[in-house]
Amino acid sequence: MSQSIFGYEFTNGALLEEALTTPSCRQSDPQVRDNQRLEFLGDAVLGLLAADLLYAARPNDAEGQLTVRRTHMVSAPALCAAAARHDLAARLKRNKGAEPLPANSKTLADAVEAVIGAAFLDGGMRAAKAVFDALSLADLARDAEWTENPKGELQMRAQAMTPPRHPSYRLLRTEGKAHEPVFTVEVTVEGIGSATASARSHKEAESRAAARLLTMI
Repeated sequence: MSQSIFGYEFTNGALLEEALTTPSCRQSDPQVRDNQRLEFLGDAVLGLLAADLLYAARPNDAEGQLTVRRTHMVSAPALCAAAARHDLAARLKRNKGAEPLPANSKTLADAVEAVIGAAFLDGGMRAAKAVFDALSLADLARDAEWTENPKGELQMRAQAMTPPRHPSYRLLRTEGKAHEPVFTVEVTVEGIGSATASARSHKEAESRAAARLLTMI
């Protein structure tokens, strides 16, 4: 297996292999090391890298605006899009006979974070930043021009339509462990469309979904 991914060459190939091993592999091999621990680490490293970039690039943004931009950059849809650009799905280790992953699968987003975590362990923050830069997530920050309250902004824009509309939020599913649930929410505005997003709280999932739908307006 190649030890290069997202433009970064791993010194420790075992770290990359672990990052690409999805939890589904445990169905056939309960002892295998999947990428969940690396995903946990990578999530934190990704958040720091995004915050560092935005702090330097957006000196006039208030805290709320920076938070919205960071949320947009590190959202599951953004990570899935990055995974698709690099054909990450083809490199994942999954249980034999597993169905093809949908483009918006959380498994893809988790794997991106796991690779970032693995790169951090392999080569420190410089290596993690090389992966981060290759993902081109910074481009998304320029698209997040709404306020620090995406749900409020979406509500205001929907009500300004003729006739006035109202965003409708729907919980699609709840996944993960009982103490670490992941909520996926869909928001719909007639005449605009729908968008989905996932987060570790229902409220945050709604906010991220609203933010994503705003990019379609």
